[in-house]
Amino acid sequence: MFPAYAVDVGSEVLERPARNSIGGWPFLDEGQEWPECFCGERLVLFFQLDLPLDLGPFGGDHLLLFHCRTHEEAAIPDTSEDGRIVPEYWDAPYAGEDRPFWRVLLQSRAAKPWADPEPFLRALPLTLRAFTETLSERGKGAQIFKVGGTPSWAQDPERHRCACGAELVYVCQVPESMEFAVAPGQPEQPDGGGHGHYGLFLGNEVYLMACPEHCDPAATWPVNQN
Repeated sequence: MFPAYAVDVGSEVLERPARNSIGGWPFLDEGQEWPECFCGERLVLFFQLDLPLDLGPFGGDHLLLFHCRTHEEAAIPDTSEDGRIVPEYWDAPYAGEDRPFWRVLLQSRAAKPWADPEPFLRALPLTLRAFTETLSERGKGAQIFKVGGTPSWAQDPERHRCACGAELVYVCQVPESMEFAVAPGQPEQPDGGGHGHYGLFLGNEVYLMACPEHCDPAATWPVNQN
């Protein structure tokens, strides 16, 4: 279990790139393009974070979560006969979808911001704050936006194996029905959570489980529960 850090959302709109942000200018590894959905639309940058150095194999990585504005479903992995998620699961068809409408990246050389910011969401600063997590009687962690610590599983804990064979490790949690404010003049999210904001994965709690071997920058699965 890694140390716990709450992720606090600021209220003042960013006017320049920041490495910890909702929306804003994504910091991507050189050669990494802004991800697109299978529908051809560029994915929305929901948030990005520099992970603290004490988060084990992920310490110092830059985490980014992208999600389609128009497609919204729960993510359910397809597994092979040996229990591994199918090869290249971050880009493979699953559960009736053409292919994932989201992309989670863990990158180690994300030094420069993209030239233009995410247009659909208000660019807001994020701050990581170390805290001592008190577990529930059932061993569940705090139900907040956080990195590290212990997941607050809404259902039974889930464990998944990467296609490379490594056991995926919990890194970050997004609480149920978290709202991401829409930038002025931008359209509403079809089938989204409500007026003036976008949501992730139908408002489910999201637990990002990543490959500790870093077999691919996109080797992360977003477990959804409610």
